[in-house]
Amino acid sequence: MNSIASASNYKGVLYAMVTAFLWGFLPIFLKVALKDIDPISIVWFRFSFAFLVLFIYYLITDRKQLNIIKRPPLLLIIAAIGLGVNYIGFLKGLNYTSPSNAQIIIQSGPIMLALAGVLFFKEKLNLKQMVGFGIAGIGLFLFYRTQLQTFIHDTDAFNLGFFWVELAAVTWVLYAVLQKKLVQQHPAQVLNMVLYGIPALIYTPMADFSAFQGLDFKTWAIVVFLGVNTLVAYGSIALAFKYTEAYKVSIIVTLNPIITLIAMSVLTYLQVSWIQPESMTLYSLIGAVLVIGGAVTAVFFSKAKKEKALAVQKEVAK
Repeated sequence: MNSIASASNYKGVLYAMVTAFLWGFLPIFLKVALKDIDPISIVWFRFSFAFLVLFIYYLITDRKQLNIIKRPPLLLIIAAIGLGVNYIGFLKGLNYTSPSNAQIIIQSGPIMLALAGVLFFKEKLNLKQMVGFGIAGIGLFLFYRTQLQTFIHDTDAFNLGFFWVELAAVTWVLYAVLQKKLVQQHPAQVLNMVLYGIPALIYTPMADFSAFQGLDFKTWAIVVFLGVNTLVAYGSIALAFKYTEAYKVSIIVTLNPIITLIAMSVLTYLQVSWIQPESMTLYSLIGAVLVIGGAVTAVFFSKAKKEKALAVQKEVAK
C-alpha cells in the first residue's frame, strides 16, 4: 500500500515539475515571439488553440460537457475576462521588461491570492505565513528598486512593464478566486475550455491575422509551442493535484522563476543574438530569492485542512 502511495506521490511531483518547467521557459519564448507578432495576436492564438483542442476532445468523448458553452455561469464569464486580461497584461509587461523581471514581479500573484483567501474564504493566516508575506514584500521592493537602476536609460519602460505585470497578477487572483468556487461544481477541464474560449472570442476583432502570414518555420514552431504550453501546463497541474498534496504542487510551481533566471543567465553568458541579454545585480538576485523564498514559505506553512485540500484535488483532477 505504501509503495502505491509513494508511486502516486512521485507522479504528482513529476507532473508539477512539468508545469514548472513549461511556465519557467514560457516568458522566454513569449519574448522571442514578440519580435514578429503583436501581444494581442499572440494571446488570441494561445486561447484559440487551447479552446479548439478541448472543444474537439469533448465533441468526440463527452458532448454533454459542451452544454456549458450555451449558458456559461456569470462567475465563469468574469473569471474568463480576468484570465484574458492576465494573459495580455503579462505579455505587454514582458514587452517592456525582461523575462526574469516579469517572472519575479508576477510572484505577487500567489501572495495576493493567499490574502484573498483570508478576505473571501475566511481562511486563517498563521505567524509563519505572515513572515513569508513580509519576506516576499521586502524582496519585491528590493528587486524593484535595484532593477529600476539597471533600466536607468529607460525607467518609464520598466515602470510600465511593472504596471502591466502587476495588473496581470491582480487579474490572475480574480480568475483563481472564482475558479476555486466554480471547480466545486464543474470539471476543471470543462471550465478551462470556456476560460479559453471567451477571451479568444473577445480578442478576435483585435487580432492582426496578417501577422501570421509569412512566418518562418522557427517562428511558427514557437507560436505552436505557446499554444501547447497552455494546454499541457494546466493539464499537468490538474494531474499533479490528483496524485499528490496541494501544498507540494504549489511549492514546486512557485519555483518556476528559478528556471527562468537560470535559462536567461545561460543565454546571456552565451551571448545569443535572438534575445536581449539580461542584467542582474547582486541585490537584484537577493531580492528575487526573497520573493520566491517568501512565497514558498507562505505556501508551505498554510493551515488549510487536508480534507479540504483533498476535496479540491479531486475536483481539479476531473
